Amino acid sequence: MECDKCGADAVHHAAYSGAHLCGHHLRRSVEKRVKRRVREDALLDPEATPDDPDRWVIGLSGGKDSVALTRILDDVFGKDPRVEMLALTIHEGIEGYRDESLDACVELAADLSLRHEVVSYEEEFDVRMDDVVESDPENMAACAYCGVFRRDLLEEYAAEFDADKLLTGHNLDDEAQTAMMNFLEGDVRQVAKHFDASLGPFDEREGTDAFVPRAKPLRDVPEKEIALYCHVRDLPTHMAECPHSSEAYRGEIQSTIHELEANHPGARHSIMAGYEELSALAAEAYREGGDAAADSPDLGDCERCGSKTSRDVCRKCRLLDSIEAAT
Repeated sequence: MECDKCGADAVHHAAYSGAHLCGHHLRRSVEKRVKRRVREDALLDPEATPDDPDRWVIGLSGGKDSVALTRILDDVFGKDPRVEMLALTIHEGIEGYRDESLDACVELAADLSLRHEVVSYEEEFDVRMDDVVESDPENMAACAYCGVFRRDLLEEYAAEFDADKLLTGHNLDDEAQTAMMNFLEGDVRQVAKHFDASLGPFDEREGTDAFVPRAKPLRDVPEKEIALYCHVRDLPTHMAECPHSSEAYRGEIQSTIHELEANHPGARHSIMAGYEELSALAAEAYREGGDAAADSPDLGDCERCGSKTSRDVCRKCRLLDSIEAAT
């Protein structure tokens, strides 16, 4: 196979577009799509200045997605005085797995001269995911616990660092899976919330002071292409899967989408194109104060930790109570 652009040996065939690309042109293709998403989402505040820069916190796990995102953003904005970036790594307490990925984070941050902060479940919550999985007081998947704790720390530290935006490395496969899950669960409210939380352009979202707004600049790029991108650029990446990863329902959706993509190339892109349009319409409908918006719960402060929640005690604190009771 030869690259369509230059005739060199191709390393990838993108069935959804028909393109055969060598390493160099794969890299250019990935970076072009990320830059386009940055523009379309209006990621950089037009009012940002060197004296008052746009401050971004990047969730850096050491996996391929977050490493690729950090590298590309540094290439584009690393010397832009209108942007201040900080990488945040969360150590969940998973023996071996997170320790190795942390090494990749440290190496990348050092290579880029990027400010890098590390926080851990053990320091913040006095728990380790290895122990949580063993006790499992709520009888649910490890990812269900970890997702709550991770979101809380990302939000807490993004706010503490006075971030304007929180950036994560969700790729096309991740987002297509989430879209399908929301569709199949009939969760129209979540579809609407998704627009303002992380999908909509920043100049079209309904802002809130409750949370640091998120962005996903990799969401147009398939997972496989990101892995190849990291390989082509020889980026320090920890490729192993989390040993506790066991989201059964998401796994079913993932398998379904893989099969759809194999039989109908471009299915993932179509899912997301339709989903993003529908999420914008749903968000608009909710804002207009229809019946669905009337029962939207008000957010207050958790009486334990101060996190935003619709209940007296947030989900994180309730899980920590269950974990403590089981030990």
